[in-house]
Amino acid sequence: MPSFKQLSCSDDLKNIIKAAFDSNLDITGAWGYTKELSTEIITTDIPLKQFEHIFASMRAYIEMNMTLEAEDRYASINANELSRETLSADNKIYHKTTYTITAIRESRYAYFIKEYKDNYGKKDFDLNAHFAKRKKETLEREVIHWFTLPKK
Repeated sequence: MPSFKQLSCSDDLKNIIKAAFDSNLDITGAWGYTKELSTEIITTDIPLKQFEHIFASMRAYIEMNMTLEAEDRYASINANELSRETLSADNKIYHKTTYTITAIRESRYAYFIKEYKDNYGKKDFDLNAHFAKRKKETLEREVIHWFTLPKK
């Protein structure tokens, strides 16, 4: 399995997310690889679980696509929550959330999309075989995100 570099946070995390995704997340801190490098959620108007999922998806996309050379990039990147723990330490409340991230190499994903569009509805197109090939080429990895929860 390929390894992906952890992102460093030399700039303001909020501004990186704004520049990369044109999204305003009220956050500070780091990318959430450890409790010490947690992503601090200042405020949110959406449910916390949804907010965390959005951030996890953004981090995965930056790790697996935006920071890689074109031939190494992944597409169809999806995050699915596996587990969640709520912990208290240092007078703060944390979520330690584990996600499964799935993705397909960008070049292969483009091939599968073209194959599907070109052949869907044709009598000799084996849809089950198509999706079996896609599944075989899907990378699956588990990642942990640490979030510091908003103060009440």
